[in-house]
Amino acid sequence: MTTLPETPTVKLGLVIDLDTCVGCHACAVNCKSWNTGGYGVPLSDQSAYGADPSGSWLNRIHTFEVTPEDGKAQLVHFPKSCLHCDDAPCVTVCPTGASFKRSEDGIVLVNEDHCMGCGLCAWACPYGARELDADAGVMKKCTLCVDRIYNENLPEEDREPACVRACPSRARHFGDLADPESDVSKLVAERGGMDLMPGQGTAPVNKYLPPRPRRDTEGTFTSSSLPASAPAGRESSAPVGGILGWLDRALETLE
Repeated sequence: MTTLPETPTVKLGLVIDLDTCVGCHACAVNCKSWNTGGYGVPLSDQSAYGADPSGSWLNRIHTFEVTPEDGKAQLVHFPKSCLHCDDAPCVTVCPTGASFKRSEDGIVLVNEDHCMGCGLCAWACPYGARELDADAGVMKKCTLCVDRIYNENLPEEDREPACVRACPSRARHFGDLADPESDVSKLVAERGGMDLMPGQGTAPVNKYLPPRPRRDTEGTFTSSSLPASAPAGRESSAPVGGILGWLDRALETLE
């Protein structure tokens, strides 16, 4: 089994704004494109244009229609990928040490040379963020584009994850969430950024920003769609309200 490192002093991760995500899938497509020709084994497809297509994707977007108890229905586009958890069960369950969390930046990766495709990490991940590549027989997951963010051969503006670079609505943000003065940490503090499914106790590094209130038909704002505010690093397992609470419950039903 693999052990987790001591709490990293740098925690690279994503902040995803559910208020501005338009569900265009540009992040998922650019992720697929970059990771098919970049780091590790290419992301394969099986009968991509057939009646029953399947393939490996490191980022998927779910779309939900949410109807608050006393508010108007609204669409929420919810991108989901590896959250690079501090207490990552996918790492500690790995029998070969293929899954590991880096001490220098907190990124969770898979050493594909050591992966035997047993699927224990996918079973242990409560977010469904790992996929077995059917062609290569190894587990795949978001790497935060580790081969981009440190690549000095790329222009500085391109040294960010492919999903962040492609987002047309600037709904995705990348940075050090261990640094309270970083842009992403300030954004989390200002908008009440939250953990996904905090009751799982995995302490995900990635955060989600809740949708802002919407106007009703009379032009006034409704706040029922907002989740109760809570610190991003909270340890409580109390149920989350609002849209993120609804998403937590919805995601638990996904296979």
